[in-house]
Amino acid sequence: MPNLDVWAPRVLSLLRTITALLFLQHGLMKLFGFPGPQEGAPVPLPPLLIAAAWLEIVGGGLVAIGLFTRPVAFVLSGMMAVAYFMAHAPANFYPALNHGEPAILYCFVFLYLAAAGGGIWSVDALVRKRP
Repeated sequence: MPNLDVWAPRVLSLLRTITALLFLQHGLMKLFGFPGPQEGAPVPLPPLLIAAAWLEIVGGGLVAIGLFTRPVAFVLSGMMAVAYFMAHAPANFYPALNHGEPAILYCFVFLYLAAAGGGIWSVDALVRKRP
């Protein structure tokens, strides 16, 4: 469908923005209980989860606006790989049974964004256009 090729850079930007906003929400839930508490998160949060929450908030915010998209997305991809193998894989081999599907999806979407960049609707694209 050649007519859709024109939309690919825009859809990349939409994928980046929506994924990052959903990801940011997890950090807000862990640290601030907004829009509700993170289900299954221990109280008080251990230092590793506090660090993860700040990565979710700051990294999610940066990726949402498309600033430093490639390096930040690469870090977030690695974070989600670690989260999967630390928190989900030990429970069961199958992601559908260990509730690790979101972690895997975030890992690979962020890996894609690290390779593809933020798209045309991003701060990175605006900075590149400056003389």
